Amino acid sequence: MEDMKAVLLVGGLGTRLRSVVSSTPKPLASVGDRPFLELLVGQLSCQGARNLVLCTGYLADNIERELGDGSAWNINIEYSKEPHPLGTGGAIKFAEPLLRQESDFLVMNGDSFMEIDFQELIHFHRKSGGLATMAVVRIKNEMRYGTVRVTTANRVSGFTEKSEGDSTGLVNAGIYVFSRRLFDHIPEGPASLERDIFPKLLEHGVYALEQNGLFIDIGTPEDYARAQELSERLGQAVSRKQTQGNSN
Repeated sequence: MEDMKAVLLVGGLGTRLRSVVSSTPKPLASVGDRPFLELLVGQLSCQGARNLVLCTGYLADNIERELGDGSAWNINIEYSKEPHPLGTGGAIKFAEPLLRQESDFLVMNGDSFMEIDFQELIHFHRKSGGLATMAVVRIKNEMRYGTVRVTTANRVSGFTEKSEGDSTGLVNAGIYVFSRRLFDHIPEGPASLERDIFPKLLEHGVYALEQNGLFIDIGTPEDYARAQELSERLGQAVSRKQTQGNSN
């Protein structure tokens, strides 16, 4: 972790959460006594990460004022401020100048938390030899997220769109390890990592590692309220690794 940069995607508009968090960027929404984004930064720091790149956009100055240079967490933070909304894929492409020296790098969504051992995910990625690795989690009512189809060899074979129903399936947890070859597959300009990029990467090797720890995002008022209820548990999870084989 000390030798790998971690990229946090924190530039989204957060429109679905505006009814309850109207004056701050979504990643800075308070959960318990701290901004949600500080949970992610603290988790990375506790597991040895020392170099972060924050892809900002909407209300970017608020995020930079809150986190500064990262010294409060014993890390170094660089900022990649997109000039206009670029989507998750476009934001990573725009940050390429800060990642040119990386053979591979970690990427996390700034509005979700997964209890995970980052080192285990990185080791799995390097062993697989693929272009990308994603953390996935099995949840009920996955219709809001869509599902990830995975073979017995842990290779991603496809994606299923959001649909109605009350089934259980694997969903993308928003944590990835990418080879720097990823940049060859992202066009300049706006692009969605999930909709535009991942489907085109499958032939180059996308793998999934299932996780069993606590998972939550704050993308909707309902899930944000749930995060508040779990704030104490989230705080404890920041400094605890969750390996693949463990349960909640």
